[in-house]
Amino acid sequence: MEHSALTLSHHTVQIDRIIAGGDGLARQSDGPVVFVPRTAPGERVEVEIVEEHRQWARGRALQILEPSAERREAPCPYYDVCGGCRLQHLGYEAQLLAKSSIISDALQRLGGIDVGEPQVVGSPLEFDYRSRVTFVLKRKDDGVMAGFHALEKADDVVDLERCPLAEPAVNRVWSALRAAWGPRAERLPAGDELRLTLRATQAGEVGLTIGRGEGDGQPDELLPNVEGLSAIWRLAESGSIEWYFGEPALPDRWGEHDVRVVGNTFLQVNRRVAETLDAYVREQLHPVAGKRMIDAYCGFGLRSLELAWQGARVVGIDTDEDAIASATEAAAESGASARFVPASVEDVMAWELPADLVALNPPRRGVGKAVVQALLSDPPARIVYISCDPATLARDLKALSSRFELASIRGFDMFPQTAHVEAVVTLDRVPATR
Repeated sequence: MEHSALTLSHHTVQIDRIIAGGDGLARQSDGPVVFVPRTAPGERVEVEIVEEHRQWARGRALQILEPSAERREAPCPYYDVCGGCRLQHLGYEAQLLAKSSIISDALQRLGGIDVGEPQVVGSPLEFDYRSRVTFVLKRKDDGVMAGFHALEKADDVVDLERCPLAEPAVNRVWSALRAAWGPRAERLPAGDELRLTLRATQAGEVGLTIGRGEGDGQPDELLPNVEGLSAIWRLAESGSIEWYFGEPALPDRWGEHDVRVVGNTFLQVNRRVAETLDAYVREQLHPVAGKRMIDAYCGFGLRSLELAWQGARVVGIDTDEDAIASATEAAAESGASARFVPASVEDVMAWELPADLVALNPPRRGVGKAVVQALLSDPPARIVYISCDPATLARDLKALSSRFELASIRGFDMFPQTAHVEAVVTLDRVPATR
């Protein structure tokens, strides 16, 4: 990668918009575009160039010369040094506008699709919404640092006692855990760096998932001394549960469904927005009575079951065998016309088609080429694609554009204060002769 020497030159720039990742983008008439963290659209900013390439540069804001009316004092005391959030300096409505711009820019620039300024549905809670939070613990010669990676210094950790994004139960257990893990966190597994994920259920029970590190630590000493902690799970390098101490799974409630979660279970972290998003997805798939549907990357199959109860014949696909087993059991108990397949969507999509309706809810990397090819070869009447990454969404929509056209798009703010945004896109099949 070609770049010039670090000059630390100073410039005055005007911020045009917020881009993916949360930086402000400024254009210069005689130089590369400049990405500046913690800025707002419309601001004039004095910046120090800290990294310069042929087409872009990264700057550090030295002074906000003309602040935006949307700028606010960040509510979190760690915001100036913590890399966990990117948009706390913006009022919430400005955050939603920024996320609309991020979606629009990705689809236009990477997919050649003009969607204007899509609506982004806000979260009922700006803070206290995350049911699952992953902290980083680093051991140093003089003790332990545990929190999030530092802003612009990924190798450093900001030591923090609470995160304002986390549900209260998560913060209570995090504080108690820090007090109970002992000198140099000796009751946790050994190792220079650990990943500690706290997950709260709707009832306020909390489980701890430990990733990385060596050995088991002292879970029998830790669990009784952390009030509110119900389970400790240890992740193997493969991502599977290696062992547990306390409860093997925690009961949780999602909408009308009872589920049992363990340390590697995937569920959305913002319960209220997840319910709103899923209601919109079901609306986009209706009417479903008598139709065959594939729910790809279905997790616990909660959407699959809802639509099966409304008359669809559903096939749910996911690699999480525990979640698939739970979904299969729920379908059998309720008599729902739903079948669940514990497999990779990429491996079995072609075998499960044809279908009238397909829901896609892939991880951040998007859908695989085999899925795209299967959908192009045997296209359903409608696809509803739930995306957590506008860039991979744009790539996949472009790949599907020969057989599908965009019917609607809506964003959902699953992660207030961060630059992440979910998008739901509805695609309708176009005639083969068109």
